[in-house]
Amino acid sequence: MLKKLLGLAPKLESDGSYSPSKLALKLGTVDKSDYENIAYTKYKGSKSKILVIFTEQKNLKMQNGKLFSTGNHPIEALLPMLHLKNAGFDFEIATPTGKPVVFEMWAFPEEDEHVNAIYNELKSSFDKPMKLADFIASSFEDTASYAAVFVPGGHGSMLGIPQNENVGKALKWAHQNDLFTISLCHGPGSFLATTLNNQKFIYEGYKMAVFPDSVDKQTPMIGYLPGQMPWGLSEKLKSLGANIVNSKSDKTVCLDRKLITGASPLASNELGKLAATTLLQELR
Repeated sequence: MLKKLLGLAPKLESDGSYSPSKLALKLGTVDKSDYENIAYTKYKGSKSKILVIFTEQKNLKMQNGKLFSTGNHPIEALLPMLHLKNAGFDFEIATPTGKPVVFEMWAFPEEDEHVNAIYNELKSSFDKPMKLADFIASSFEDTASYAAVFVPGGHGSMLGIPQNENVGKALKWAHQNDLFTISLCHGPGSFLATTLNNQKFIYEGYKMAVFPDSVDKQTPMIGYLPGQMPWGLSEKLKSLGANIVNSKSDKTVCLDRKLITGASPLASNELGKLAATTLLQELR
């Protein structure tokens, strides 16, 4: 009751899940993002497509059994996509089974005209995405048309993505064919899919920026999460040989070979700029 009075209690949703508390929303979300509308020299080549793998799941079970109402973080998904779109790239949007993309709508920057514009432009694809298995069946032979695979963040990217064999296949396809892989925050959880069936972690020795477990452990105190996370992402990646370059949930971004990563929602704009400029430079 005291937490509720102080605005620290997570909000109970109609499906029994919890979204962040009033205080957590005030501290952790924005009405308008820091997106920079940059006029890039648009890419005109044949490798103009980017596969974007979203989660289709919403509720993440905490250690205490409570469900966190999550999904893909809208800023982490849409800011990088805005930069890549402005740089001349198009998107193939997929989820593991073709169910609609799920967003953390409580984190949507309602007053951001650019985010609203690309969300509305792609809404039909978010509502009816490609099934990832269908992409693998139809597009794996068409490597020459693709520049990158992008896995947005949000705690929801730890739901059904790290455990999905087709996600692992898509990341290995990008890795083996010299395409870029882009991700941020909790999105690098997808990298764990490359280890399924006792396969070697393809990013061993890579530097990457990832959301810190230490911050996830603190956020239940302000009601952002309704409990402790079921497992720690950054520690798991470290145990597999990844070199995590950040210790805070900040604007850190990292480029190592063909891997482009960012630390948190705060890195979304910087990640978009880095991805756009890197792809334009490498593919010209």
